Amino acid sequence: MFLMIEIDSEKPIYMQIRDQIIEGIASGQLPAGTGLPSIRQLASDFGINLHTVNKAYDLLEREGFIQLRRKTGAVIQVTPPLSTTWQERQKTLLAEAYAKNVSSEEILRQCHAILKEFEEAALQHQENSSNPQNWS
Repeated sequence: MFLMIEIDSEKPIYMQIRDQIIEGIASGQLPAGTGLPSIRQLASDFGINLHTVNKAYDLLEREGFIQLRRKTGAVIQVTPPLSTTWQERQKTLLAEAYAKNVSSEEILRQCHAILKEFEEAALQHQENSSNPQNWS
């Protein structure tokens, strides 16, 4: 798993980090127990501000995707509970699609396709590796 940061993207860098880590969890590339780079290391690797990485990690922790530990740093947490924040984001995303006249069938088709993608990636990753490791 590696991050690809697009400095010129309209999406804030901290959200790029957050989203890609969540996608890594969903695809099985970042299983529970996997250690993430330290805030300082990740900031240094990408030449970005420490506070940007800290903001992403803080958000991931509040949402239940990682645990921040003093001695071991950021670690992927097991099965995060669904939060009202997630439901609110889902509602907004569906409202955007509805406002742009995307049909219910198309929304469901795309949701199923994305879920299938994650399921296949997780299965593939499970076959290739069975124990948690550090970020690589």
